[in-house]
Amino acid sequence: MARTFRVLMSIAVIGAVAYGAYVTRERWLGSAERLLGYQSAAAPGEQAQGERRGNQGQGFGQGGGRRRGSLSQFTGPVPVLAADAKSTDVPVYIDGVGSVKALNTVTVRAQVSGKIVEIGFEEGQDIKKGDVIARIDDAVYKAQLDQAIAKKAQDEALLAGAKRDLERFQRMVATASGTQQQVDTSTSLVAQYTAQIQSDQAAIESAQATLDYTTIEAPIDGRTGIRNVDVGNLVSSSDATGIVTLSQIKPISVLFSIPQQQLARVNAASATGALSVQAIASNGQTVIDNGTLAVVDNQVDPTTGTVKLKANFPNDKLALWPGAFVNARLLVETLKGVTVIPTAAVQRGPNGTFVYIVRQDQTVAMKPVTVRQQDDVQAVIADGLAPGDKVVTTGFARLQDGSKVQISAGAGAAAPAATPPAVDGQPVAENAAQPNQAQTDGNTASDGQRPHRQHNGQGGSGGQNGNGGQGAGNGGHRRHNADGAGGNDANTNGNTGGGDAASTNPSATSTQQQ
Repeated sequence: MARTFRVLMSIAVIGAVAYGAYVTRERWLGSAERLLGYQSAAAPGEQAQGERRGNQGQGFGQGGGRRRGSLSQFTGPVPVLAADAKSTDVPVYIDGVGSVKALNTVTVRAQVSGKIVEIGFEEGQDIKKGDVIARIDDAVYKAQLDQAIAKKAQDEALLAGAKRDLERFQRMVATASGTQQQVDTSTSLVAQYTAQIQSDQAAIESAQATLDYTTIEAPIDGRTGIRNVDVGNLVSSSDATGIVTLSQIKPISVLFSIPQQQLARVNAASATGALSVQAIASNGQTVIDNGTLAVVDNQVDPTTGTVKLKANFPNDKLALWPGAFVNARLLVETLKGVTVIPTAAVQRGPNGTFVYIVRQDQTVAMKPVTVRQQDDVQAVIADGLAPGDKVVTTGFARLQDGSKVQISAGAGAAAPAATPPAVDGQPVAENAAQPNQAQTDGNTASDGQRPHRQHNGQGGSGGQNGNGGQGAGNGGHRRHNADGAGGNDANTNGNTGGGDAASTNPSATSTQQQ
């Protein structure tokens, strides 16, 4: 029992000593540093930071509040961009997405079996109808043709003999030296040989056609693709891939779809004549080629609610290629003499669309408008504007009915720069000098350091900062009292005395902004 008590007492003493050492650690660590002859490098920085926190805390309730008040009381003209409403002709398009398709596509296959002995084209070559594409070994087919010709010659000789016998039997019957049966038999034999000759002629024509199939010719004008066989390969009419694919790309077709709601409009427009179609690049602006509408499909796709249209393009520059996706734009109408404005000028509110009109006194008025149609560039105004009206296109953030505006000139003013803080509630140009903003006492810093700007939100009766003594040795530190009540918004302390203690402190050059 006594041993347990001693152990507990030892633990309690050790804990008490450790707690006391922890509580008084700052005191004995400072003593140890003084004995060793050095001071924490962080102390001056921490001291300066503490002073800045004090200055910042004092100025938060005075200078910070006044700056927010100045910004909230902005009453100057609002910088905007404006454009004039114009009267012009506006085309009405229906857009669709589709794909390019060759006007005609043929997979060239062999009609007879055999070995290819010649390829008559280069891959990617433009060929004409009737040009030789390939030749197949024709030795067997020539022999079959010769055999058919020989068979016909044989039958022709038999027919000639049968005709002579018929004439002979007819004379014998006339002189009563022959029988009628012999005449009838010879007549049947002549007819038989005549029919045989006709069959031989058909066989000759068949053999000739088969022989002609050994020379494969282009059925259409077009461009060849990548060939599937080479010289020496055996081909037949059952080959699925064929020898080569031939596509007619001049002219070329584009198949695209439009919503079924636009079908009646397209049919009404096409009744007056051929409709123009433009093939648009992927950027939505570049016109690849111009063509005409060829056909409207005879049914609507029930799964998508769209109808297919086909347009033909000359494709002289070969800008369209089979299989490529393309945007199509169908011209259905042209609006004559309508009022247009930039699309950016049209705003939307609870009561509908409206614009801001710039009046002669450089104020704006909110004007409701009726938009007939619009795109990414311009909007067609059906009611509410007249040609020549000037409307705001950029700078709506602080606009309201009756606001004073300043119209920026030039394309570079498309995005108005942020307006600097105001003096006495009026906007100031970014580079304009404000009254009593900066006073320089003429003393020049001699330590060669670049001047550091330090903003202090603390207001004072004379514009002087009470903590300026510590920073006087920096030689180039400038303290700006942004909201000094004494009329001097910024005082420059150019005194060069005070040593280098403050100038060597990195924390003394930091900027405090409200």
